[in-house]
Parts: sequence; C-alpha cells; structure tokens
Amino acid sequence: MWSGRSSFTSLVVGVFVVYVVHTCWVMYGIVYTRPCSGDANCIQPYLARRPKLQLSVYTTTRSHLGAENNIDLVLNVEDFDVESKFERTVNVSVPKKTRNNGTLYAYIFLHHAGVLPWHDGKQVHLVSPLTTYMVPKPEEINLLTGESDAQQQLEAEKKPTSALDEPVSHWRPRLALNVMADNFVFDGSSLPADVHRYMKMIQLGKTVHYLPILFIDQLSNRVKDLMVINRSTTELPLTVSYDKVSLGRLRFWIHMQDAVYSLQQFGFSEKDADEVKGIFVDTNLYFLALTFFVAAFHLLFDFLAFKNDISFWKKKKSMIGMSTKAVLWRCFSTVVIFLFLLDEQTSLLVLVPAGVGAAIELWKVKKALKMTILWRGLMPEFQFGTYSESERKTEEYDTQAMKYLSYLLYPLCVGGAVYSLLNIKYKSWYSWLINSFVNGVYAFGFLFMLPQLFVNYKLKSVAHLPWKAFTYKVSVTVGEESLLTEQSMVPFALRNQTEQSMSEGVFQPAALPGQSLPRVHLQPSLSLKNIKVAPLKTEEL
Repeated sequence: MWSGRSSFTSLVVGVFVVYVVHTCWVMYGIVYTRPCSGDANCIQPYLARRPKLQLSVYTTTRSHLGAENNIDLVLNVEDFDVESKFERTVNVSVPKKTRNNGTLYAYIFLHHAGVLPWHDGKQVHLVSPLTTYMVPKPEEINLLTGESDAQQQLEAEKKPTSALDEPVSHWRPRLALNVMADNFVFDGSSLPADVHRYMKMIQLGKTVHYLPILFIDQLSNRVKDLMVINRSTTELPLTVSYDKVSLGRLRFWIHMQDAVYSLQQFGFSEKDADEVKGIFVDTNLYFLALTFFVAAFHLLFDFLAFKNDISFWKKKKSMIGMSTKAVLWRCFSTVVIFLFLLDEQTSLLVLVPAGVGAAIELWKVKKALKMTILWRGLMPEFQFGTYSESERKTEEYDTQAMKYLSYLLYPLCVGGAVYSLLNIKYKSWYSWLINSFVNGVYAFGFLFMLPQLFVNYKLKSVAHLPWKAFTYKVSVTVGEESLLTEQSMVPFALRNQTEQSMSEGVFQPAALPGQSLPRVHLQPSLSLKNIKVAPLKTEEL
C-alpha cells in the first residue's frame, strides 16, 4: 500500500508524462501537414507556374493604405527569386510625425514584375510597424566623476524631457521577410488554420491556386537592437533580409509569434516578450526541441525539490547539525538577487519566481531562528525561542567556521566593490550597491556553504540535511549546465548557474543516503575524496 506522499509524487510524475506526450503530439501536428491525395478540392501553389515576381517595400505613417500617395519606396527588388536569400541595408526617411513620438509602418508587396502593386490583382502584401514604444534605458555615469560616455551624453541632449519616464518611439532596424517556397498542394477540406490566414487564393480555370505565402518574422526584432528616435533624426538604417522557409518551419514560427502576442495581450511588456523571443531566435530549431525536454524535466525536478524542501523545513523542530549562518546567507543572497533583478527591470518571467524564492528563504530564517512575530497594533514584536545544549554546540561550530571564513571573504567583496566603483558606470549609488552585493554573491557566495560542511565534519554526520531536496536540485543543475552555453532566456544565467553549481558542489560529493541514515567521516584535511559511510545511531546526535 503506497503512502499518501508516494501517491502524490506518483500522480505528479504521471501528469508530467501525459504533458510531455501531449506536447509532442501537438508539435507533430504543427510541423506536419497532410497533403492533398486526390485531384478534387486541391489547392495548387501559384509559384509552381514560375511567375516573374518583384518585391517592393514602402513606408508610410498610415496603418491603412488607401491610395498610392504619401508613401515612400525604400526597397525595390526586380526579378525577385524565391529561392535566393539576400540582405540589404537602406536609409529610411523619418517623417516629422514619427519624430514627434509617432509610428511608421512598412508595407511589403510581392507582385508581378513591371506592374505597380495596387494595379496587380495577384499581389500579396503585409504591414509591419517599424517603430515600437518603450521607456528609454536610464543613463549610466561614473559615480565619482559624474562622467558618462560621449554617445550617451549626445543622446541625452537630443532626448525630449518626457523620454526620461514616459514611453517614446523606438526604431526597429531589422525587417526579416520569408516566403514559403515548398510547392505544397493543400487539401481544401482541411486547411491548417494558422496558414489559412496568410493565404490568398485565386481561381485559374477549374483549378484553385494559392498565391505566394509572405511572412514577416517578428521574432527577430529584439529589444537590444532598438534605437531611440530623436526629434533631430531625419534618416535611420533599415536592414531588409529575405530567406525562403519550409511549410513546417513557417507553421512553427506562426505559432510562436502568436504565443508572444498573447503574452503581450495579457499585459507583458515589450521587454518581457523579448525574453521569450530570445529562446526561439538565438537557438537552433533542433536544439530548441532538446531544450524543451530538458526544460520539462527541469520543471518536474524543480517542483519536487520545492515540495521536499518545504516539507523538510515545515517539520524541522531542531537546528541540530544545521548551519544557521548558511541559512541566513542563502536568504541574504536570494533577497539581493531579487532586488538586483528589480533594479534592472528584468522580465516578470524571472522576477516573480525570484520574489517567491526570496519569500521562502525568509520563512526558513524564521524557522531557523525560532522566531515568533507578535503584533502590538501596527508594531511587530519579535520573540526568539531557546536552544538546547546540542543546538548551542552546533551554533558554536557554525560561529567558528564563519570567523575563519570572514578573513578571506570580506576583503574580496570590499575590493571588488571599490574596483567596480572606480571603473564601471552605474545609474545610481543604489544600483552600484546592489550590483556589488550581487557580484559578491555570484563570485564568492559558494564559500558561505562551507560553514555547513564544517559543522558536518565536527558532528561526523549529514543525517540532518534535506537529501531528497538536494538530489532533485542536482538533477536540475545538471540539466541546466548541459545547455548553459546555448541558453539566452535570462541575461544573468551564466553567473547564477555558476554560483549555484559551486554551492551545491560543496555538498553533493558526499554519498547519498540509502535506506538507513548515513554517517560521513572526513579526514582532518576536509578532503572530499576519502568519504566513508557508516550507519548513524540516533543517540549520537
């Protein structure tokens, strides 16, 4: 008979397996399209007739093109070849309306060569905004001298006053175009809904043809490439790139763009959506599929680690064998990282989980210090419980380890803070302070895990540690590190993962427990190579 805890874990694993299988089935349905098997009700590709095509790109301040006036031709590609990729950079005139925080649109036409787009009944076109609205990034200066980069000073002079705290128009310097080049014959009775809205069909004799499917890759527009439009700007560069795309990849990109658009409709900002774009744009498609499976297992093990960690601390009544200093440091590190992300205006996709993690670490500190909060009106009163003789012995070892560690750690952190103050520009003193704390956490934070190792050595036991949570966290770390070089979802992933790896490396070389509680004997040199496991008697604690 399974216990309730085992049943819950099995249920979670079962739901996870169903989720993975369902996702694989959905992805297969996206990239695979059933072709038309007979002659009846089939929709033939117009590109199979080898028409002579021309690509024209116009700009205008109007979202709806009613006539051919008030538009500017910025790119004209005669004898357009669907199979040949290209990239061209052109200078686009910026109208006065756009310079005054307005919008500029690009109209992309694919039409027959030698015929104006609005006179061609077989043309296809799409509209894409070349501007977007964002709050400009605050200027960074040297806090001691007040100097900033020459380019930043020039941009600051050109910025309107409202640009400091209000969204202003930004230029998108890239326009990525695709045409579905597969001569695929669709079944008219089962057209994919995602592709259908991009299709324009015509009747030629008794056969229905679909015109070339034109697609604009909006995922390639990244926040890091945006340029602030100043009132004195008259021209801006626009890089127009083209490449053919297969039907399967086209359907995949359509779904991904719809997902990003849905996030924006739910209130995600341009920067939040950009974090999601980076997953697809900066990653190979095959590697992205592998990333999905790793991310799925990451989600599972992360949840199980969270569950076991909370369960361990919820039942924890004694701090025997547990380093209070390590718990306090972990809480401090998590809160500092959260404040750093808040100062950097990081995506909510990262900020919210970091905030939840900081709240959990604060709760652990409350448990570790045996703290009780009593409210006297609006004023809180803190009461601390008493420690037993064994807990005081643990605290003594913990304090001793922290004393030796401080001789090395504090000078390194202070030296790093002074160096960054002299050589790196920040937007405020608070930003420098938070960055200095975060750099100390990432660079030397793993050293604060050593007091726990010292306590383990003195007590000759590791039975008091949350081994299940550690095991799941190791699985999470290994999965993340295997893909770390390709990850780009969060800008601080490398530093965060390095710090986490070194922290967990302090504990993980020790043998994992079996059915009985383990006991670890360490040599006086604290070498992790000569670990021996022996049964632990409860009374030895």
